[in-house]
Amino acid sequence: MKPIVILLVEDNPDHVLLIKRALELNNILNEVRVVEDGQEALDYLYRQGKYTDPESAPRPGLILLDIKLPKVNGLEVLRQIKSDSVLKVIPIIMLTSSEQEADILRSYLNGANSYIVKPIQFDDFVRKVRELKLYWILVNTLPPESTVLGPTP
Repeated sequence: MKPIVILLVEDNPDHVLLIKRALELNNILNEVRVVEDGQEALDYLYRQGKYTDPESAPRPGLILLDIKLPKVNGLEVLRQIKSDSVLKVIPIIMLTSSEQEADILRSYLNGANSYIVKPIQFDDFVRKVRELKLYWILVNTLPPESTVLGPTP
């Protein structure tokens, strides 16, 4: 089985470094592509703008999505992905600092597969990433890659 690409949608460069470091410490060696705002995430997924070449935007097998993003917020990105007949099969984990019940509810109502609150302590974060790896990377079976080759027109 080919390793999946992880798309990390995160605007805070410090959080990007922490997430990547936590992935490394848990031996998650999957390629991680990072986009910094909601519009860039949509461009990546729909292969628009600087992502028209499929080599520059391999289809992710997992999306880690923050809620509070510039340009297009994470809940809107989630809604658009999950309303697309091709993209909706990609698992999306909301990875955010928001503990607001409204954000949690809206995430699940819009099709999030999981909701993880970023812990403040790095050790706690590493533990949560280990748990994420156990399920989403090692246990979970993803749909065949042929079902997510390209977005709908």
